[in-house]
Amino acid sequence: MTEDRIRLEASWKARVGDYLQRDGMRALSAFLRERVAAGVAVYPPGPEIFAAFNATPFDSTRVVILGQDPYHGPGQAHGLAFSVPPGVPVPPSLANVFAELQRDLGIARPTHGCLLPWAAQGVLLLNAVLTVEGGRAGAHQGRGWESFTDHVIDVLNREREHLVFLLWGSYAQAKGGRIDTARHRVLKAPHPSPLSAHRGFIGCGHFSMANEYLTRHGGHPIDWSVPAHTPDGATT
Repeated sequence: MTEDRIRLEASWKARVGDYLQRDGMRALSAFLRERVAAGVAVYPPGPEIFAAFNATPFDSTRVVILGQDPYHGPGQAHGLAFSVPPGVPVPPSLANVFAELQRDLGIARPTHGCLLPWAAQGVLLLNAVLTVEGGRAGAHQGRGWESFTDHVIDVLNREREHLVFLLWGSYAQAKGGRIDTARHRVLKAPHPSPLSAHRGFIGCGHFSMANEYLTRHGGHPIDWSVPAHTPDGATT
C-alpha cells in the first residue's frame, strides 16, 4: 500500500498512515492485487476500501459500530460496515438493525440501507476486515486487516475520550478487550444476523443507550434516522 495510492482522510492518515507502510500491510496489498489480477471479484472496489474513515474523520468520531467483514454480494459493499448503497436491497442483518432501531427509538424503518447520514454525524462504521471476495464471506480474514483495525481501535482508545463502541457479535467483541471502559462506553450484543438476532440483539437498546452516554458527557445525541434518498442521491 503505497502512500500515493491510499485514499485516506487527512486526520486518519496522520495517525494510521505509517501503519499501512508496514511489511504486513504491503503483503496484504500485494495479495489483493494478485486476487484482482486473477479475475477474482474483491469487494468493495479499491477506492472505497477506506470509505468509513473518509466519511468520519478522527476528531469527529463519537460512536464506533464494529462489523466483521464487508457484504460479499455484487454492488453491496461500499466501505461502511452494515451499509449498502442506495438502490441496493437492505440485507437481512441491516433489516434487523432497523427493526431494533424502530423498537428502541420509534424511528420508522428507512426505505434504503445507506448509512452515510450516521457517518456524517460521527458514527464510524468499521469492519474488522476491510475486503472480501464475491460469494465468500470471511475470505480475507487472517490476511492482515485485523491488525490494522486493532491499531485503529488502539488510537481511538488512547487519544479520544467518551466514545461509544457498539460490538455486535463475537468477532467484534473479541476486540473489546483493547478498550478502556473507564474512558469509553462499550455495549455488547449478539450479531444482528437472522441466525443470532433473536438471542438478544433485538431488545438490546443500544441506540438509546449510546445517546444517553453521549448526552451525559456533554455531547449531542445521534439522529439515528436515515432520510430518504432522492433520485440524484441527495437526502431529504
